[in-house]
This record gives sequence, C-alpha cells and structure tokens, in this order.
Amino acid sequence: MENRTDVVNVLQHPCYEMIDSSYKLTATPSITCVMLYGFLMLLSVVTVCGNLLVVISVIYFKQLHTPTNTLILSLAVADMLVGILVFPLSMAFSLSSCTYNEDFLCKVRDTFHILFCTCSITHLCCISADRYYAVCQPLTYRSKISRHVVAIMIAASWGVAVLTGIGVVIPRLSLGKCVDACVHDVITASIIGPVLSFYLPVVVMLCNYLKIFLVAQRQARSIQSMKSGATASKMERKATKTLAIVLGVFLLCWTPFFFFITLLPLGNHLVPVAVIETVTWLGLSNSALNPIIYAFFYSWFRSAFKIIVSGKILKGNFVNFKLQ
Repeated sequence: MENRTDVVNVLQHPCYEMIDSSYKLTATPSITCVMLYGFLMLLSVVTVCGNLLVVISVIYFKQLHTPTNTLILSLAVADMLVGILVFPLSMAFSLSSCTYNEDFLCKVRDTFHILFCTCSITHLCCISADRYYAVCQPLTYRSKISRHVVAIMIAASWGVAVLTGIGVVIPRLSLGKCVDACVHDVITASIIGPVLSFYLPVVVMLCNYLKIFLVAQRQARSIQSMKSGATASKMERKATKTLAIVLGVFLLCWTPFFFFITLLPLGNHLVPVAVIETVTWLGLSNSALNPIIYAFFYSWFRSAFKIIVSGKILKGNFVNFKLQ
C-alpha cells in the first residue's frame, strides 16, 4: 500500500492537484482541463439524450413493442443513468485519483460504475439469448420469449448488476488501514468481479452469436426458393447483425478497461494518468454509442427519432404510425 501512495505523488492530471495528500479539482483549471471537461459534458448530454430517444421510441410506438426492443429499452435506461450519474461522478472523482485515495464518494462512484457496466452486459446476454431463439428456433420463439420471460430477464439483469456492484465495493468499506484484508480486496475487485461481470458473460454471448451465425447461414441456403420465408429470415438476420455490432462495440469499449483493472494490482509500475483516464472514458462512451448504432442500422428507429425530435408526437397521435 505504501508503494501505491508513493505512486500517487507523481501522478499528474490536468484537472486535479494534490491537497493534504489527496487529489482535488484544481481551483485554476488549465485550457486542457476546460476543453477536456467541455467534451465530457457534451458526451454526457449526448448519452442522456440519445438513450432518452430510444426509451421514448420503444414506449410510444406500438410497432416497437417487441421482446427484443423491451430488452433494448431496459438497456437504454441503464445507459441513460450512466450519463446522469456516472459521468458527473467520474468528472468530479476521476479513476486515477480514486485508485489510490479512496473516500466514500469514490466508493459511490465505483459502485455506480460497476453496477451499470454489469447491467449493460447482462442485458446483452439476454439479448443474445433472444436472438438465439428468434433465429435458431423461430417456430417456438413466441412461446419461449414471452412478455413474462422478458420481465424475468430484465429483473435478473438488474438484480445481478446490483449484487455485483455491492459485492465488489463492500469489502472496501472497512475503515482504518488495510492489513490482512488487502489481498482479499484485490482478488475480489480485480479478479472475481471482472470474471463474473465481464469475461464469463462475454464468452456466453460469443458462443450464442457463433451458433446464430452458423444457423442463419444454413437457413439462408435452405429457403432461397421461399420468397416470404426469405424475407422474414432476412429481417431476423439484419436484427441479429445489428445487435452483434452492438456487442462488438461494447467489447471494443470495455475490454481495455477490464484488462487494465485485472493487471494493475499485479505490478508496481507507474501507470500514466492518460492511460487510466482513456480506458475509463472509452468504456463509459459505450453508453453514448448504442443509440447511434440503432439509428444507423434500424430504419424504424430513425423514423421514430425524426418524429420525436421534430415534435410531431406533441401535435398528433402517432402510436400506431407505420415506421419505415
């Protein structure tokens, strides 16, 4: 622990300064700090507004009332809360300062960070299961993925996320100096937590999407002569492809962060602040990217967004409007 304290004395952050052996936001921010925080505030607004559009679209338009979109709605709520809660806390208490100087607010920040990240990946796991049944077992899809089942999936996703967030942070709530519990805390936060909330679910999702890809290829070859069937299959494959891209973007954003927190306790080398902050904000930026992916790949989401942004839903009844 002493080595970690020594490390913090040489860390430099454009928006923080050392006061009484702890990091605090500087009273005289540099131009770099102002530009950085201006960008992060803009990213926070984009995250909240983008996911709010998804939430309103799925709730308002009857055409979007499907099991998959219900899961996407819950995922959008989690991503929106990242913009509302995690972004401000991460700007006020950066990972580089909280890594070595942990006070109560840092623990609150870490709890929200872990909770919503885990919530996103558990939702993606459920979505991969939904896509598996839609593509691989289309005849039993409606009976197996009912509204009741989707409600259980959503409740389980949030429940697992809350338990993981609390379980990782609770061992670090003990007051006083860390003695025998240090090893336990490091194992919990840096090994068990990432395995349960990231690595294991990612393996499950990759296996599901690999099965979907193989089945979709067989279906495409077998129904080429059936026009209506081919059209339905094409729609399912497009939806699966889009959600696979969502998973791919999630991995690109969050993998560096989880590698970092897994490997950090294994060495005593100085980690540049720029690296710490970059992997953290790269992960958080995933919450802003999902609505952009939906708008780019889904024509009906684009239509819904246009109607909402233009204010048309305030002037007429578009609940049963046919989204193109």
